[in-house]
Amino acid sequence: MSDRETVEREGRELLAAFMTALNAHDPAAMDACLHFPHMRIGDGRVDVYDAPGQNPPGQDPMDMFERLKREDGWHSSSWDDIHLVQWGPSKTHFALDFTRYREDGSVIGVWQTLCILTKKDGKWGMQARSSYGP
Repeated sequence: MSDRETVEREGRELLAAFMTALNAHDPAAMDACLHFPHMRIGDGRVDVYDAPGQNPPGQDPMDMFERLKREDGWHSSSWDDIHLVQWGPSKTHFALDFTRYREDGSVIGVWQTLCILTKKDGKWGMQARSSYGP
C-alpha cells in the first residue's frame, strides 16, 4: 500500500511532466501522461479522448496551441499551486491553479483545475480534468 507522501510525490511528477509536454507543444508527450479514455470538462463541454492521438472534433492540441497563440499571445503555462485533495493507492484528486503567460512574461490569466489521476498497471496517468480555463 502506498503512503500519502509517495502518492503525492508521484502525482506531482506526473503533473510536472504534463506541463513540460504542454509547454513543448508536444501532443504525444501529453498523451503519455494520460490514461484513456480521458475526459476533460471545460468551456461548457465534456470531451472524451478515447485513445492517444484520437481527439474529439475541434480538440486537437495543435489547434489549441495555435488558437491560444493567435488570440492571447500565449507562450507558456505553469502550475502555481498544487494541492492533494483526496488520495488512495490507485486514485488521487489534485486541485491546481495555473497561469498562462505571453512570451514577455505578462500574465494572460489564472485559472483553477481539478485533475484526477489513476494508477493502472503500476503507472500513474491523468484520467480526467475539469478546468475553468478556456
